[in-house]
Amino acid sequence: MRLKALIFDVDGTLAETEEVHRCAFNEAFRRHGLDWNWSKAAYARLLSITGGKERLAHYVASLPPSVTERGAMIRRIGAIHGTKTEIYGSMIAAGQVRLRDGVERLIEEAAAANVQLAIASTTTLANIETLLRTTLGRYSMQRFAVVGAGDLVRHKKPAPEIYRYVLRELGHPVRECAAIEDSSSGLTAAKAAGLFTVVTPSRWTRAQDFSAADLLLPSLSTLGIREIEQQLAAVPGTPSAA
Repeated sequence: MRLKALIFDVDGTLAETEEVHRCAFNEAFRRHGLDWNWSKAAYARLLSITGGKERLAHYVASLPPSVTERGAMIRRIGAIHGTKTEIYGSMIAAGQVRLRDGVERLIEEAAAANVQLAIASTTTLANIETLLRTTLGRYSMQRFAVVGAGDLVRHKKPAPEIYRYVLRELGHPVRECAAIEDSSSGLTAAKAAGLFTVVTPSRWTRAQDFSAADLLLPSLSTLGIREIEQQLAAVPGTPSAA
């Protein structure tokens, strides 16, 4: 079976960005006069909540109850997150992260094989653009046929909405596409959309359950388009496996 499209998650999959996100959140808290500080352990737990604004809302809800103060903090989430996005973008643009092993090679191989590239992420379009431009060059966004950012859908991963959006935009049968993820929430979303899913755990997600993955790898350094096509062909129900 010929692979038609390869759909990438962003944070943790294309690059190990979560520590930069954590530091950006903490700096945003400081700038907004808040005494919050998310430790690495606390942030690892918060990663089960996908989406920055949703993560903030969850955290506010966990604070000691005070209806007036909690309501006021909920109303400030948009501003806090906006500041965090600006800080994160500056840190990425300064070169604080690199693509994970094998990512750029696989992207180049897909392009050479006329396999379309797409993104399905819970992060903002601004974050995606900054990361791609910094790591893959000025015109890197144009290499992706569809870029599905978190704000495009109502329900973020583990809901499958962002993957379904990307698949509709691509127009290919789901059995001819594959997803690459790093987290259990991303894996759940991709599988719920019917996608063959490769998982390469990040340093933040290694302890999560990936038993539902079609292919589990430590990195993308040895994965090629041909291997994905062979794996797809072996999936029950596909034309070549029937």
